[in-house]
Formats: sequence, structure tokens, C-alpha cells
Amino acid sequence: MIELKAYRGHIRNHKDLCNILDIDPSLPREKCEEQILIKAYEKWNKKMADHLHGMFAFAIWDTEEEKLFCLRDHFGTKPFYYYVTEDNQLLYGTMMRDIIGQEGFVKEINKDMLQIYMTLTYCGGEDTFFKGMKKLMPGSWLEWKNGNLTIERYWRPVFEPDESKTLEEWADTIHETVALMMSEVKTDSETAESFLSGGVDSSYVLAMSDAKVSRSCGYDDERFDESGLAKQTADILGRENYKCTVTPEQYFEAVPYVMYNMEQPLGDASAVAFAIACRETAKHTTLCYSGEGADEFFGGYNMYRNAERYGENLKTFYVGNTNIMKEEEKQKILKSYNPDVLPINIVKDIYKENEGLDPLSKMSDVDIRVWLEGDIYLNVDKMSTAAGLEIRMPLTDKRIFEIASHMPSRFKVNEEQNKVAFRTAASKVLPEEIAFRKKLGFIVPIRIWLADEKYNSDVVSKFNSDYAAEFFNIDEINAIFDDYKNGNSDNWRKVWTIYTFLVWYEEYFVKR
Repeated sequence: MIELKAYRGHIRNHKDLCNILDIDPSLPREKCEEQILIKAYEKWNKKMADHLHGMFAFAIWDTEEEKLFCLRDHFGTKPFYYYVTEDNQLLYGTMMRDIIGQEGFVKEINKDMLQIYMTLTYCGGEDTFFKGMKKLMPGSWLEWKNGNLTIERYWRPVFEPDESKTLEEWADTIHETVALMMSEVKTDSETAESFLSGGVDSSYVLAMSDAKVSRSCGYDDERFDESGLAKQTADILGRENYKCTVTPEQYFEAVPYVMYNMEQPLGDASAVAFAIACRETAKHTTLCYSGEGADEFFGGYNMYRNAERYGENLKTFYVGNTNIMKEEEKQKILKSYNPDVLPINIVKDIYKENEGLDPLSKMSDVDIRVWLEGDIYLNVDKMSTAAGLEIRMPLTDKRIFEIASHMPSRFKVNEEQNKVAFRTAASKVLPEEIAFRKKLGFIVPIRIWLADEKYNSDVVSKFNSDYAAEFFNIDEINAIFDDYKNGNSDNWRKVWTIYTFLVWYEEYFVKR
């Protein structure tokens, strides 16, 4: 007998799998997907992920063989955690709190992770801030049998450029595949809304979807507000658009909520605004689309245009999309520093595997395996779950990635533009001024708010707390904060990363 012990996600190709596995497609979606996982395991066993598309993390108990089989999807859109107790019992779950509450779990801080966090602003790699608790990494399965743990990777990004197609042919392939994704991303009985920024990804998703309503996030400060551009896009597409205006008071008030529900600290300032947007959106719908994945697959970040200049030096410094603090600075501010714990160690095996690829493909490979899992997908999953909102990401799919993996880098970035082929595909349903609009990013006015005494009192308090002194040299972190307030705005991210860790630590180790 096969029992599904834990599952979160959405199996995108469920209709096809129902036919293949002889499952009644009229079953409620949750029951249908439960049957798909059980029967897929019976039919394909450890190869089952080769047949699944979508977002998923699950655990299956095989009563006949007395073993546990756990699997996480190709890109890590849904999390999965595990912990081996002192008496050799396996604790597991799709949420950290599933494990923390179980007998045998010993809650201890993993101080080494702070060194990784202070550079990346998120938990990169398989370790977490809870000592002994690990993440099952994307594209991997776990087996527990007779007290023995086996973990294997079933998939990784592979880049094999195909020079046979033109730009327009690549754009056609992208467009056809996005149309397929949109036909699978929900059932006819479901109604979805769509998050919309000023960028091409969310605009393309909205244009290709049947969503009648779009939701945008904005601020009173026009320098940081993309909601006007989003409204223009919605009007052109004939969709309704609603703006959630985030105030600094709301933003700072939400930080403890975010860090508790994130379960790990996250120094991505956009996460707090996203959490507020999720809570607002959940008042009106239970399902929403979002456009994550295309930047990493198709070369969407401006820094990717420097890839050729970085060349072979990439493997000495490029650890992903963020790199805010060097080792020398961490040695100054941290009470405990381990010279063997370096962010570059997280990606060194990735560089061994992608040896011989062009620099852009190497950067994409690192970001897909480290940054997407550790920051972007974590944020989407945790904040939507906390709000009671389900978010589906049509552009995150193995079939979309397979297009990008065969596309030569010159069709991704050039001297004038990023995401060239993807934007060309989007221009089939969007005006060119939207499809080729310069990437703005999900920007937050936190770099200004942090300096304002009306809002930063909790930052000051946390920086001078007894528990801050357990980890940091107080004078050193206050010097960074003072330097920021005195005009060095580049330091805001360092301040924010230290602060978010302290808020998270208070939530999990001081209050509880």
C-alpha cells in the first residue's frame, strides 16, 4: 500500500496523467493529484518526476517496502525539509514548523549560516538556520529505509545551445509554449487573478491568461511606484486593475509577520511589500498568477549583459544575484567567524558541472539553482501560504526552461537589451513599448525609510539588543547604520540584512 504523507503543490499536466494512470478526472483537484502521485510512484517509482510538470514537494510511505520516498520539483518552487534526530529518526515536512514541533527536534541556531546570509541575504544551499535541519534541494529525491538516508539528484539544468533557429523562430516557440502553460495552469472551474507590475513578465502572463482582474503594489513616492505603468498595461488589455498602496507604517509593522512565516530570515526588501500584497489579494481571490522564472531562464537581469566581461573570473566571485558583504567586513562585524564557511563553496560544484559553457549560461545556472530556490520561490511560497492565497507561476516550467537551455545567449542579451527573444515573443500580444520596456525590478523605498527616525526605532533597538551582541560586534554594525544615515545609501542593504536576521531570531529564539 502507498500512502501520501505530505504534499503541497499543483500538478500542471494532471489531465494527461489522469488518462495515462486511469484516474477519474472528475475528482476534486486535491483528490485527483493525490491519486496521481500514488499511481505515478507505483508505475514509475523514482523516475516519476520525469512525468510531472508543475510545483510540488511530497512524501510517500511505501508500506510493503517500509520506506519513505520524498521528492521536490525540478526548480524548488515548493520547499521540503528533513532532520535526523539523535536516536536516528527522520522528521520531515513541507514547512519547518512541521518539524520544529515534533518530538526529537532540538532547536539550535546554526551560526555558520549567518556568514552565508550576510553575503547572499538568504539561505543558500542545503543548510538552514536551524542546526541539523536541511532542505531537500531542487531536482532531488530522498529515501529513508531501515534508518538509512539516501539522497539523489534526478535533474539539473543543462545548457546545449542550438544554432539552427532564428530569433523569430525562438520567439514563436516561446509563445506557443506559454500558450500551452496557460491552458494547463488552472481548470475551467477555477477563477484566477494576476499580479501585475510594470515589467514584461507579469504583463505577458496577464495578456495570455483569462484573468479579468490584475493586482498591483505601489507607493506614494512616484520614484518607486510602478503601479501607473501596470494600470496602463491593464487598460490596454481590457482588464481591471487594483492598486495596493504600501505605507512605511504598514511595511515596518509587517516585518515580524514576514520573518515568522518565512521560517528563515530573508533580506530581500521586496518580500515585505509582496506579503502585504498577498494579504490584500487574498481578500478577493484564492488563486493568483505571478511571472517568476523568466529572468533567470532568458537573461532578464541587467548584470547578465556583463557576462562576457566576467568570463572565467565568474567562478571566483559569482555566487548568485546578490553579493552584499565581503569576507573582510564579515570578520569585523561577526563575533564568531569560520574561515571555512564561504558562499563560493555553495556554487563550486555548479561551476565544475558547467565547465565549458559561455559566461551567461554559467550565471543563469547559478541563479536557477541557488537564487531562485533560496529567495524568489521561498518568498512566493511562504507569503502566499501565510495569506491563504495560492500562487501559480506559468513561466516556471521545465518545458519553458528547455527552450531557454537550447537558445544561444545572443538571443537572450545584447548590448542594448536583455531577454531579447522572450520580449519578442511577448510583443505578439503586447505593444512594443511594454514588451521592450526597461526592467525596473520590484523596488521598495526602504533605502529612504530606513534613515527616517519615524520608522527606524525598531532597527535601532534590535541593533543594540542583548541578542544582537551574541552574534555581532555592536559598535561595528552601528557604524554601518550610522554611515548609511549619514549619506552612504549603498549600506541600506547591509542594515536591512542584519535587521531581518535579528527580527527572525527574536521570533524563533527569544519570544518562543
